[in-house]
Amino acid sequence: MSKPLILVSNDDGYQAPGIRFLIEIAKTIGEVVVVAPQTAQSAMSHAITIKTPLLYKTVEISDNYREYNLNGTPVDCVKFAIHQLMDRKPDIVISGINHGSNASINIIYSGTMAAATEAAMGGIPSVGFSILDYNEDANFDYAKDYIIKIINKVLDDGLAENTALNVNFPKPDKGKYKGLKVCRQAKAYWKEDFDERFDPRNGKPYYWLKGTFTVHEDNNTTDEWALKNYYVSLVPIQFDFTAYNKIDELKYWETL
Repeated sequence: MSKPLILVSNDDGYQAPGIRFLIEIAKTIGEVVVVAPQTAQSAMSHAITIKTPLLYKTVEISDNYREYNLNGTPVDCVKFAIHQLMDRKPDIVISGINHGSNASINIIYSGTMAAATEAAMGGIPSVGFSILDYNEDANFDYAKDYIIKIINKVLDDGLAENTALNVNFPKPDKGKYKGLKVCRQAKAYWKEDFDERFDPRNGKPYYWLKGTFTVHEDNNTTDEWALKNYYVSLVPIQFDFTAYNKIDELKYWETL
């Protein structure tokens, strides 16, 4: 039987340690195509490039492996890979490993997860992987077995239509993880502010966004609880934003 075709992307850029680790895992499972951003594209969410031309570079072509980088966003990378560089749809799209959490509300901003949801929109099973460690030398070793098992499970069983998986790993500072928890997205938000500074050349102010992440619940069904308690969190996600429970409540608006 032919090997499964795996598309790999991320938002930290094609040279990030996380994607290099994920690529090596993917190579042990199937034929691999990598299309990743040329530079870091964190917090780009589902942005696409429409005002400048897209350019790609070939990094490597060898047996069962092709790698390219693109001067675009993570979503650009998935679109360009599927519609321009690949002669058939991949069997799975995997994105990451992102340096930093994509749990809870962070998924809204995440380029890593946007790459996964873009694939899911096209009917391709997809998984985004993240680790709660921003260091370039983050230890991914404890995540390896989970990644292999999740990829193989998705390849074997598929995923429901319009569904992707958001997988987050705790910072690996306590040895092996306790296990895997299938959970829901926690209720949380960023309390944000802007740090005002002044340009010494002209005295004009400039600003850096900063914030404090605040979790509103401590419930053992959530991803934030799982991560805090040293479990790997897995959240099935969808991209239909409709608040179905509010439709009937707003029906009277039709008479306005």
